[in-house]
Amino acid sequence: MRATWYRNAIVYQVDPALFYDADGDGVGDLRGLTERLPYLRGLGVTCVWLLPFYPSPFRDGGYDITDHLGVDPRLGDVADMARFLETADDLGIHVLVELVMQHTSDEHPWFQDARSSRRSRYREYYVWSDEPTDEGLKPVFPDVEDRVWTWDEEAQQFYRHAFYRFEPDLALDRPRVREELDRVVTYWLRLGVSGFRVDAVPLMTERARVADPREDGRWLLTDLRRAVRHQRAQAVLLGEVDVDPREYAGYFADGQGLTMLLDFWVNGHLFLALARHDARPLHEAIRAEPPAPADSAYANWLRNNDELDLERLSADERDEVLEAFAPLGSMRLYGRGIRRRLAPVLDGDARRIALAHAILLSLPGAPVLRYGDEIGMGDDPSRPEREVVRTPMQWAGGRTAGFSAYPDVAPRVALVDGAFGPDAVNVADQNVRRGSLLERVSALVRARLTVPEIGTAPPEPLDLDDPAVFALRYDGTTSTVVLLANLCPDPVRVELPTGGRPEDAPGWLDVHSSEWLDRGADDDEPVPVVHDDVTLPGYGYRWLRRRPGSPL
Repeated sequence: MRATWYRNAIVYQVDPALFYDADGDGVGDLRGLTERLPYLRGLGVTCVWLLPFYPSPFRDGGYDITDHLGVDPRLGDVADMARFLETADDLGIHVLVELVMQHTSDEHPWFQDARSSRRSRYREYYVWSDEPTDEGLKPVFPDVEDRVWTWDEEAQQFYRHAFYRFEPDLALDRPRVREELDRVVTYWLRLGVSGFRVDAVPLMTERARVADPREDGRWLLTDLRRAVRHQRAQAVLLGEVDVDPREYAGYFADGQGLTMLLDFWVNGHLFLALARHDARPLHEAIRAEPPAPADSAYANWLRNNDELDLERLSADERDEVLEAFAPLGSMRLYGRGIRRRLAPVLDGDARRIALAHAILLSLPGAPVLRYGDEIGMGDDPSRPEREVVRTPMQWAGGRTAGFSAYPDVAPRVALVDGAFGPDAVNVADQNVRRGSLLERVSALVRARLTVPEIGTAPPEPLDLDDPAVFALRYDGTTSTVVLLANLCPDPVRVELPTGGRPEDAPGWLDVHSSEWLDRGADDDEPVPVVHDDVTLPGYGYRWLRRRPGSPL
């Protein structure tokens, strides 16, 4: 079997423009990110998911790319990228970069040449029409764009854009565009990345289906996987696939398609469970989705660079989550999601934020941490659309939040204000404060690294005595772990699963517990569980491993 490092990876999603400024211009950069890699390694991160760093007008957070083979000069150059990759490798950290080949910026040289003449060699790179056609495609951002076709006066045709009108769709049904796709993956893999987060996968396969209806267009993914493996055998394709979970198997393609799949289905039901203080929706969601094939995996997250997308929930369930976590219309977006960071959603309650991370780290597959969530960063409601959650990392207190290597330089993007501002929420303070959210999340991540069963064994949701308790059991070849989390604010008591014999009950050892930090620094080390039941405090969690030699 091929190495599957990614199944137990701890992934950290970071925007280099918003993380740390090394050159004093108020914009984060690759040099700054390189300087902060030891912080990530100390947190327990084993893989960095790097948000767009390519040349771009940055009208869409860098996803409007003008050169897929370059580095935006505000963030550095290719030499800085090579140094970042080398340093990450020295620290044992893999790096995933964005593969955005469903569209480009309208400022991309390809599009500018394409619109100049119907005889341009780049005309076929994009999707054009003399009249708008109804292909059933809806705008991805309905609050902003009401149609997917825009008239171009110079080209004298309409061009298609599933996203913003300044992001024209690439025609992946054309062989020459797919050749460009291969060039992009080859270049970055040769430079040293460990794989790609693939943007807008269903839209990519929709265009492939136009050229060849085989496998509903998902042959594009098997071709891409083959090209990636040819360059780097352990490279990863982490796909953004927001579809019904019954379609997941087709995107995995029996281990020949996407390597990993971002699990929108479980993500939505996780927040439904948090809203209800009831684990049953999450248990049911895990049971309902297909298992990942061998050498494949799911990836889970709490928040990311976009809205909290609740599209996989029913209308009633969606309304329930919105009412709980986004009661104001200004907190909602696109008719389907929440435009808030995790900490404000959970009222800044460090216990509840830590609980959410405990659940995330319990889920099958690789957890994805969003930069700043480990300290409980807030958001900026005054910013438009998804920009609300795209604020600078808060390293220290004060006017500049320690964002720059030059102490008096403030980030160009405004910092969060008020209760979640840098004076209240920052790395420097939480690094030295016992019981801080950073300490709790770091301890959870380190504990997760000691439980490889989560990444390799199938999950078994357990319905225990209280519906507020989220419980997963993983049975390895010679080991068993049970991970418990209490979704309600009140203590709960549950019986542990046993083999049905009284002598089996004392067979559990502590791996990690929320109570370890709560008891204080002078308490003795935790002792093995000796009873057949466990009491979890409000918003508490506890991870247990069956004692070696105990009956399974």
